[in-house]
Amino acid sequence: RFIAKPCAINLGIQDSGPHRAQPNAILEKVFTSITKSPDGRRLEGLSKQLDWDVRKIQRWFRHRRNQDKPTTLTKFCESMWRFTFYLCIFFYGIRFLWTAPWFWDTRQCWYNYPFQPLTSRLYYYYILELAFYWSLMFSQFTDIKRKDFLIMFVHHLATIGLITFSYMNNMVRVGTLVLCLHDASDFLLEAAKLANYAKYQRLCDAFFMLFGVVFIVTRLGIYPFWILNTTLFESWELIGPYPSWWLFNGLLVTLQILHVIWSYLIIRTAYKALVRGKVSKDDRSDVESSSEEEEVTSNSTKGVFSTSSNGSNCINGHVAGGQWT
Repeated sequence: RFIAKPCAINLGIQDSGPHRAQPNAILEKVFTSITKSPDGRRLEGLSKQLDWDVRKIQRWFRHRRNQDKPTTLTKFCESMWRFTFYLCIFFYGIRFLWTAPWFWDTRQCWYNYPFQPLTSRLYYYYILELAFYWSLMFSQFTDIKRKDFLIMFVHHLATIGLITFSYMNNMVRVGTLVLCLHDASDFLLEAAKLANYAKYQRLCDAFFMLFGVVFIVTRLGIYPFWILNTTLFESWELIGPYPSWWLFNGLLVTLQILHVIWSYLIIRTAYKALVRGKVSKDDRSDVESSSEEEEVTSNSTKGVFSTSSNGSNCINGHVAGGQWT
C-alpha cells in the first residue's frame, strides 16, 4: 500500500480494470447461478430469449469473466511483496549458512543427530519460512485461479509438511539447505513479473532467462545430487534407517517430481522465446486459466497486436493472444 503502489504508479501502471460487461439481469443470473461458460445449447436458448446474436452473448460472458480478474496494479503489488520476501529471506539464509559447517559438508547434518542445538537464528529462519508458506496456502484460494493451481497446492502441502516434520524431528540442518536452495530462484521469477507488468520487455526476458537457468541448475542439479544424496544415502550410512526415513524422503522426492514438471514448462517457454524473440508467457504460474481463449477472441475484432509504451508488440508485456495461439 505504501511502497509497491506508489512504485507502480510512478512506472505508469494504471489502477483500471478490464472492460465491464453491459448490465443484463438475465445473463447475470445465469453467470452467478448456473455457469460462467455456457455451452452451445444454452447460448442458443439465451440468443432466442434475448434476441441477441450468439457471438454477442459469448462476448458478454467473456467481459463478465474478465471483470472479476485483478488489475495489473494489484498483481504488481502482490509480486513486489513476494519479490521482497524471497530476496530478503534468501540473503538471510546465505548469510546464516555461510558460516555453518553443514553448508560445506552435508555429512555434518547427521553427526550427533538428534542431539544438535537449535540456535535462535535457525529458529527464526524456520518460523519465517513456515509462516510465509502457510500464507501462500490460504491466499491461493482467494487469488485468481491459475493453470498450475493443483501443482502449487501439492507443492505448498509438501513444503509445509517438510518444514513442520523436519522441525519436530530436529532435522533443521538439512532443512535449511532445502529452504535456501528453493529461495535462490523464486525472487528472479517475481522480478521478471514486475518488469512484465511495467512493460519493460527486454528486462522481463533477461530476468526470466536468468530465472530459468538458476531454477534448472538448483532444482535438477544441486537438489538431487546434494540434498537427496545426503537424505537418502548419507543419513542411512551415518544414523541408519530411522523410523521416519520413508516419509521424509518421500516428501523430498515429491518435490523433485514437481521440479521436473516445472522445468519442462520453463524450457518450453524459453524455447518459444528464442523462436519468437521474446518471452511469450510464463507457463509455470502467471497465466490465468481462461486467458488464452479470451485474448484470441478479443484480438480478432481489434487487430492482432496492441503496442506497448516501450515499442514492443505486446499486451501487458506479453505477446498478443493471436500470436500466442
